Amino acid sequence: MANPGLSNKNNGQRLGITDPISLGGPTEYDVMKTKELEKYLQDAGLYESQEEAVGREEVLGRLDQIVKVWVKTISRAKGLNEQLVQDANAKIFTFGSYRLGVHGPGADIDTLCVGPRHATREEDFFGELHRMLAEMPEVTELHPVPDAHVPVMRFKFGGVSIDLLYAKLSLWVIPEDLDISQDSILQNADEQTVRSLNGCRVTDQILRLVPNIQNFRTTLRCMRLWAKCRGVYSNVAGFLGGINWALLVARICQLYPNALPNMLVSRFFRVYTQWRWPNPVMLCIIEEGSLGLQVWDPRRYHKDRFHLMPIITPAYPSMNSSYNVSSSTLRIMSEEFQRGSDICEAMESNKADWDTLFETFPFFEAYKNYLQIDINAENADDFRQWKGWVESRLRQLTLKIERHTFNMLQCHPHPGDFSDKSKPFHCSYFMGLQRKQGGLANEGGTFDIRLTVEEFKQAVNVYTLWKPGMEIRVCHVKRKNIPNFVFPGGVRPPRPSKLTWDMRRALELKASGHAQPDKSDESKTVLDGAEGRKRRHPDDNVENNIRNIKSAAPCCGEDLDTRSPVGTVSSSIKCDNVHPNKFIESQTEISEKNLEDNCKKIENLANIQNQNGDSEVSSSSSPPTKTSPKAVAHASSSTVAEKMDIEEVMPGSYAPHQAVLEELEDDFEHRNKVKCEMKGNEVESSMQNEPGVPVASICRTGPFNGSYSNGGVEELEPAELVAPPVEFHFFAWQKLVKKRLTSYLNV
Repeated sequence: MANPGLSNKNNGQRLGITDPISLGGPTEYDVMKTKELEKYLQDAGLYESQEEAVGREEVLGRLDQIVKVWVKTISRAKGLNEQLVQDANAKIFTFGSYRLGVHGPGADIDTLCVGPRHATREEDFFGELHRMLAEMPEVTELHPVPDAHVPVMRFKFGGVSIDLLYAKLSLWVIPEDLDISQDSILQNADEQTVRSLNGCRVTDQILRLVPNIQNFRTTLRCMRLWAKCRGVYSNVAGFLGGINWALLVARICQLYPNALPNMLVSRFFRVYTQWRWPNPVMLCIIEEGSLGLQVWDPRRYHKDRFHLMPIITPAYPSMNSSYNVSSSTLRIMSEEFQRGSDICEAMESNKADWDTLFETFPFFEAYKNYLQIDINAENADDFRQWKGWVESRLRQLTLKIERHTFNMLQCHPHPGDFSDKSKPFHCSYFMGLQRKQGGLANEGGTFDIRLTVEEFKQAVNVYTLWKPGMEIRVCHVKRKNIPNFVFPGGVRPPRPSKLTWDMRRALELKASGHAQPDKSDESKTVLDGAEGRKRRHPDDNVENNIRNIKSAAPCCGEDLDTRSPVGTVSSSIKCDNVHPNKFIESQTEISEKNLEDNCKKIENLANIQNQNGDSEVSSSSSPPTKTSPKAVAHASSSTVAEKMDIEEVMPGSYAPHQAVLEELEDDFEHRNKVKCEMKGNEVESSMQNEPGVPVASICRTGPFNGSYSNGGVEELEPAELVAPPVEFHFFAWQKLVKKRLTSYLNV
């Protein structure tokens, strides 16, 4: 008989793709800390009033009546017989935060209108229904977006924000008790209908796959608040959105089915700090289905291999909900997971509290260099359309900068936008910039990303609905020159007098002698980390090691040139004379040693696990007390056991490491072919002379020539950005990785 904590109460379904890590229940300490958390969330204003909740229910009921009248109207207009007109029906479903029960005051409601086969999307939904809504006095700010990836109609109904999607089923009559969780509902559905149905189907499936819905909701509210405070809540910006966080929390609930929110929050950070991306997070096995729809599978589909942080939706057809994540945003989130884990550990010994966990990330103090993207339009309607388009393309700027600088210039996009009240129909976006930490060179240099920015602007300006007055400008600004309108009240705040967690950690590291190298060398460059803030970089990721070998040779010391005028990011690339052969050899030795160390660590963990037995890890946190050496040893063995358990719950059937290796091998073979074709051709030595050529497309064969003079500024010749010796040593390194990885996975 199944354990109640592992079974869905409705149908006895097994939860999760693996056994849970712990079945332990809460202690008095967990109960106390959970009550503190719930009170904190209440005080933070995350719960709506009863009056507002009733108002939302009334709006949804009214909207359901409207679509029922609408479908009968269009049925009669299409000449259907009276019986079909009377039977014609449409139904409203909810999804997203409202359906999950974690919405807050003023949040919008994600809704889906399901209609019959004769109610079309273009003519009837965006035509007749739009006209009906426009004539209603309680409907305001009506804005249809028919050309979106998921077509949507946005409006306010009685002051409540509504996002309304449409799904046209292959049924003549929509039953009132329609169950959209059945896969058969997707029969003969178009792609837009499948995408529109996906939100509801995924939300319902999540609620079926968590052991305790109330604990899931409290934990999810906590993680959503934390993500917003730390600036990592935005799918568009390359971080994670609402559905992504819900899936991550749901998986933790499966792994600790009897835990209260206090422990679930702690284990959330612990598990995802140790998670080896791109291993996917899945709530259930991916079903192939019988309808032939494409599901996420990197073994079969080329594009799926490049997903860095796959979080798979549980409803057919299963998709990666986090395809927007880039290497920069993954790095930032990984460091924030580590920070959260450290704080949760400190909370167990009364060295931190919930306020510490939810400290706001000081974005405009964290970096010394920023990109400012300004957009404007002629009127409100144009601005709304232009803003939506630019927001959807901002992620491409991050990706282009990463690619064109070989991941040496790291971007941190701010998830929000800022408006200057003195300028109508205008807003600004910001990206923090820093040189990759741990590079070989300490000498100051510069990045030239003018062509990258120009390429991005050209891609944005191909907007099919572009109108005169829609403009975009990108400029580089120093921290001291950040405009005041980004700060609350338009006033730049003074330096914080209170030590934050990050400041305290930096001081502790410095006092213990484990601080980062002195910044005296970094002062020669502009790009460095935030004062008092150091982000950790995991060194046990095979993909990172491969990526370092691939990209590290071209650049040795980089920085942004601060002399850029508005509209450009003016800088150049400078490099010390480091021969790439020696560089690659040293990197190969370092990476080989890292792999051997990692393998030894896994072996040691396995030995300890065998010695201690397969004892269950306690799921409760204990109040701070003096611990004996025996207790410390037991805690240490429990931690080791839990690390092994986390390793076991990570699915490995998709072999993402092998996919990455094969893809890199194909990429380098392609580059060799291109270089052979280009052999003998002259390559321009100045990027400024060819503004139309992307940075990444300029390459040449030949030995490393160091730097040359251009306008009095020493620059690395663009043609040198890819050096042939890299390929030779990369394939040797690739064989080593395959060999080590095989033994690593067999441990």
